[in-house]
Amino acid sequence: MRRPTESGQLWRQVLFFLPAPIPILAVVALLVGGQFSAPGVTILLSGSVAVASLLLAVMVQPTPLPEGLSAEASVRRSLHRFRQITALRIALALTPVVVGAGSSIAGGGMFPLLAALVLAWPQLVLASPTFFTITRARRAMEGWGTKAYLWAALAQPAPVEWPIVTPVAARYRAWRARRGQAQGAGSDDSEAAADPSADHDPDSSGAGPLGDTGLPERLAVPSAYPKTEPAHVIPGFAAASAMPAQARRILRSTRPQRRKNGPGRGSPRPKAPQTKN
Repeated sequence: MRRPTESGQLWRQVLFFLPAPIPILAVVALLVGGQFSAPGVTILLSGSVAVASLLLAVMVQPTPLPEGLSAEASVRRSLHRFRQITALRIALALTPVVVGAGSSIAGGGMFPLLAALVLAWPQLVLASPTFFTITRARRAMEGWGTKAYLWAALAQPAPVEWPIVTPVAARYRAWRARRGQAQGAGSDDSEAAADPSADHDPDSSGAGPLGDTGLPERLAVPSAYPKTEPAHVIPGFAAASAMPAQARRILRSTRPQRRKNGPGRGSPRPKAPQTKN
């Protein structure tokens, strides 16, 4: 039950829901006053739902794996489909319990719920990862000829977690951690408010927090600091003193200009004189 494998994880799910009908039975017994007799219609309703869910749990099997899968893909898909079929069987086992509880409350007796429990508890055995259940599921997955490595998939490591209990405990620990951080931040603020030496003292010049220039401290720059040249800040930016103060020379083209009416590239060719016969 506490094995850190996928098979142990499925066993924990089944064993967690195994005693779930007991609190429901106790609540229904309190509501109906401990009476057992109930109308036959309610007993028939809960019994028929329990029989139908039992037949579905026996007949339903995982779908076959597609052809051409590698070993790694077969392991992943086999494990995923076996998880789905286990969750479906657990839901089928709990459905008649809920229907039987409603029928018992409506009929005023416990017989509908007891009839549902007689057929619901064996369904949890079909949902548990036993040798018989795993072998049937593996044969169903290999219906199209693809080998299902289900035993290898169930032997993979998995964290030891319980349904509903583990998520609730994790949320409670996270809530306590956030609460502790908030209390620590509040105590730090109270200590800073009680300590007068933590206040900001103005400078001796009496310029105030904005300084002489009237700007915030992050923007105000004293005149004692030299002005930073762009060449020191931006790489590749030459200083103004290093740039030559020469007039830019305009280069003129040395190619001879074409005559306006001369034969050029776009001018038509002269026609040859035509001779008369």
